[in-house]
Amino acid sequence: MFAKLKHVAIVSDQYTLLGRFYEGMFGMKPSQNARPFGAVVVRDGYVGMNINPRKGKAGRQAGLDHFGFEVEDMDTVYDRLKKDYPSIKVLKRPSTRPFAGVSTHDPAGNVFDLSQSNMENRADAYVEADREQKRHVKHLALRAVDPAGLAKFYRNVFELAEMEKPADDPNFYLSDGKVVFVIMPWDITDFAGTGIERPALDHIGFKVESVAAVKSELEKVKRERAVMAPNPTGADAGPEGEARLKLFAKCPLGQFHMADPDGVLIDVTDR
Repeated sequence: MFAKLKHVAIVSDQYTLLGRFYEGMFGMKPSQNARPFGAVVVRDGYVGMNINPRKGKAGRQAGLDHFGFEVEDMDTVYDRLKKDYPSIKVLKRPSTRPFAGVSTHDPAGNVFDLSQSNMENRADAYVEADREQKRHVKHLALRAVDPAGLAKFYRNVFELAEMEKPADDPNFYLSDGKVVFVIMPWDITDFAGTGIERPALDHIGFKVESVAAVKSELEKVKRERAVMAPNPTGADAGPEGEARLKLFAKCPLGQFHMADPDGVLIDVTDR
């Protein structure tokens, strides 16, 4: 594929705890070269996850923050943006960023990083060879006011393959051959009964060998490591939690819906 969805970033006040959570719950492996007291970098063998500290960065929103593509040729991306999306700009990032050679955005303003295999800034987990593991990132979901327009953007600029879907499914499913990028509609009326969230990244999905095993491990975490217990979802979070879970479940790729200790929503499936 011309582009691979290889990077996802979370911003958190408890970034070290989240790193341990994703290691323990989903088998993600930490980078051996991460900077002391810097961002936590973990990887599932294909997707690298940066969990960036929020403390000391006033105004920075927490939660799922951005994602990133590794592309075969950056100049081709620049040419396509200039030709079809001239209002979109790119920003070269400092060399200390282990994945983000360049940051840019889509027509709706969702920020993402771009990198190429031979770029000088690549480090940490992003220079490791790909490997397979039982639990891995399977999809990343974003909510948009114009999902069809965004799907067209990611097809045309990054050559993601559009997957077949039922005629009545309003979502768009784009694939890099490994990870599915789900673009879902955002409608303010969908948030009736719960807190309103802006159009943005919505959740991350993991493929696991057994949903039952994940549920069992979660119960053990709640009993023995309460500080690492997931943020409550659904009925456990009251009426507003139930309303939010109903909206979350409109992504059909997950069988079990949960959150990490910081509240980032996670879909889990063994199908």
